[in-house]
Amino acid sequence: MHDKPDPTRRMLLSAVAGLTLANVPLASAAPATTAVRSNSRILVAYFSRSGSTRVIAGVIHRQLKTDLFEIEPASAYPTDYFQTVEQAKKQRERGIRPALKNSVADIDRYQTVYLGFPVWGTSIPPVVQTFLASHSLTDKLLIPFITHGGYGPGDSEAVLAALASSARREKPLVMECDQERRTTETVKGWLAAVRS
Repeated sequence: MHDKPDPTRRMLLSAVAGLTLANVPLASAAPATTAVRSNSRILVAYFSRSGSTRVIAGVIHRQLKTDLFEIEPASAYPTDYFQTVEQAKKQRERGIRPALKNSVADIDRYQTVYLGFPVWGTSIPPVVQTFLASHSLTDKLLIPFITHGGYGPGDSEAVLAALASSARREKPLVMECDQERRTTETVKGWLAAVRS
């Protein structure tokens, strides 16, 4: 890991902050396709449930003109936030790594992989662990970008070290992006107050 100032990291932080200020809709932040491929030697692979991580992936993709890959489980997680939390908890407790909908066809061609994911239950989501276990990142530069709901990155760096031990890792971008849980809880509280 490097401790010297990183101009790319600074640019990404500025761009993400600008998205918040500009109120850019999440749907327009990144393409809806699973993979966008060019001749780039840089891949942005990400998993996003609520869209926060997708926004960051889109900024990186556009700014650095990378290839883009969305990590998706073969069987989608529930649309309900709390059901997803429960399913992910069970997967983590049982050591289940769900199958992927797609995989990167030629991971060997990339020199750098930006990997984005939200923290679920203080760790990397099971589907992202599947991605790491099924794609060799040997001798690649792995640059994580991590979103969380206020509890920080949890054991993400330890899991990355275990599942991508042969990759060189850069210090991650870690951002709090908690709108989904907070919004859900606020609306539920409001509905409870209105109905009583």
